[in-house]
Amino acid sequence: MPITVEAMVRAPLETVWRCWTTPEDIMAWNAASDDWHTTAAEVDLRPGGKFRSRMEAKDGSMGFDFEGDYTEVEPMRRIVAVFGGRALEVSFAETPQGVRVTEVFDPETTHPEEMQRQGWQAILDRFARHAEAQA
Repeated sequence: MPITVEAMVRAPLETVWRCWTTPEDIMAWNAASDDWHTTAAEVDLRPGGKFRSRMEAKDGSMGFDFEGDYTEVEPMRRIVAVFGGRALEVSFAETPQGVRVTEVFDPETTHPEEMQRQGWQAILDRFARHAEAQA
C-alpha cells in the first residue's frame, strides 16, 4: 500500500515549483535531519528525463544516491516518476492557505513503513520551510 505525506507551503505556486525542481534548491532542503545533506542534484524535468540526488551523512559515515525517471510532468501541478522499481507522485494544489504538496510513494521493504513515512515527512517539512523562506 502506498504511503502519503503532505505539507502546506505558504508561498506562491511558482516559488514552490521552482524550489522543488531546481538542483540548487534541492541541495538546500533535501535531508531528513541536520546531520545529513544533499551534496549533488540533477534534474531533467520532462517525461523520460532523469533525476538524481546524492545524500550523505555530514560525518562522512554513509551516503546513497536517490535516482529515477520522470514519467509525467504537468508544470506546477504534478510530477510522476519511478525509482528503484517503485512509483512516486507529487502533486501541487493551490489553496487559500498556500500550496498543498502531496507525495504518494511505494514503500521499500528494508525499513518499516512508519520509519519511511517519518523520513519522507521530515524532508517534506524541510522543503516547506525552505520554500517559504524563498517567497
